[in-house]
Amino acid sequence: MGAGKNEPNASRDQRWGAMMKAAQDGDNGAYSALLTEFLPILRGTVAKRWRNRQDVEDIVQDILLSLHSVRHTYDPARPFMPWLMTIAMRRIADAARRLASRSANETTVEIMPETFSGDETKSSQETSDDQEAIRAALLALPDGQRQAVELMKLEGLSLREASGVTGKSVASLKVTVHRALKAMKQSLGKERSE
Repeated sequence: MGAGKNEPNASRDQRWGAMMKAAQDGDNGAYSALLTEFLPILRGTVAKRWRNRQDVEDIVQDILLSLHSVRHTYDPARPFMPWLMTIAMRRIADAARRLASRSANETTVEIMPETFSGDETKSSQETSDDQEAIRAALLALPDGQRQAVELMKLEGLSLREASGVTGKSVASLKVTVHRALKAMKQSLGKERSE
């Protein structure tokens, strides 16, 4: 089942489709061989769009994880490569969005400005108190709200990724996070005024 260098794309696609079908039927050897064969092509596809070698490897791993989780959706009656490349392009686009989002919030400066103009800063006790208050406000939330905040605000998942974890729709998660943050702000406001 080895790939020939001069093998026509159509015949390779049919062979890979058959290997994926075998993998769906539980043939781990076929799955391993399939991954080994298309990995260089996948890596090359990602490398054409990304210069940073570590980013390329991270995206390739993300694609492989996605492929593994959705391999049951492959239809053996359809071509394999378009299915694989659709998954790859979606993960590449996700990575580009994450990079753009990070870049939009980053600023490059020559000299880091001082946080406070005076000598007064928060003591370690005040910082510890703030962290405890935030932790308490988070723990006071209902389970669904707490999970949404943890996934999106602490773990950095996107709405779509958090939706996949929780099973909630993106719209429902938006509302849940909005309400959770509002409740936390109210809780933190009450503590400070006491």
